[in-house]
Amino acid sequence: MTPRLPAAVRLVEVGPRDGLQNEKAPVPTAVKVGLIDLLGDAGFPAIEATAFVSPKWVPQMADAAEVMARIRRRPGVRYPVLTPNLKGFEAALAARADEVAVFVAASETFSQRNINCSIAESLERARPVFAAALANGVRVRGYVSCVLGCPYEGDVDAGRVAEIAAALHAMGAYEVSLGDTIGTGTAGRTQALIERVAGRVPVGLLAGHFHDTYGQALANVYAALQVGVATFDCSVAGLGGCPYAKGATGNVASEDVVYLLHGLGIATGVDMTKLRIAGRFISRALDRPPVSRVARALDASDPLPEGAGAS
Repeated sequence: MTPRLPAAVRLVEVGPRDGLQNEKAPVPTAVKVGLIDLLGDAGFPAIEATAFVSPKWVPQMADAAEVMARIRRRPGVRYPVLTPNLKGFEAALAARADEVAVFVAASETFSQRNINCSIAESLERARPVFAAALANGVRVRGYVSCVLGCPYEGDVDAGRVAEIAAALHAMGAYEVSLGDTIGTGTAGRTQALIERVAGRVPVGLLAGHFHDTYGQALANVYAALQVGVATFDCSVAGLGGCPYAKGATGNVASEDVVYLLHGLGIATGVDMTKLRIAGRFISRALDRPPVSRVARALDASDPLPEGAGAS
């Protein structure tokens, strides 16, 4: 019997933040703003816009406040920003952010290498952010990274992932995104993980965040759909990577996810042509082709009009 799939899926576009944060060359603020606006035009209900983090550690996000001031905010679209601590939250609040995100790794070694603290300490750091967000009417999204593998420890215990997800949910996260940061997950392991986590957090409050290092991201999206997940993170043109995970490629490409979902008859609200325009815009700005196979195939068979997506 074929599993019942959701009629609609909510896509969270993470390219402007997760996709661009590790670019070595500075991406102009105008390009970031243009990309976010084009993604809004394409129909994404949520676009992760930037991160309020130390410019010393993430120089690409040093213009976070300016980005938030210049984007064209569309009614009904949310523009979440990453805020790893209370200082970041206060800066985000000043920039009129209405949704923030906090990260916790499911690997002790990754947590130490990435944010210089233990998993328990990272959860404690998140508590003041949740408290301040609640006091200011700001929604908080939780991320758990390395849920299906760690570059230092290998396999990650699903029970630990479930505990962290439950802790974030208990603090007030309206949704918890499960991130396969190094892209080692497979369909069977993805389903087993989600079923384990769903024992602690309702599956309707879980999202999938898959990287495509081993070419398994789309298979993992489909596997997650089969066990009830209806929210997925994706990155236009396949932007991204992880500086702490050697060889880790970007998030699954938004174009490929939309193609998969529309082929299954699942509504996303995203217009493929407008998404391709956004992908062309950022790919030209970065002077490289999109990673998305769908974008490459469509560009070859049905090229966009010259000038589409130009800044």
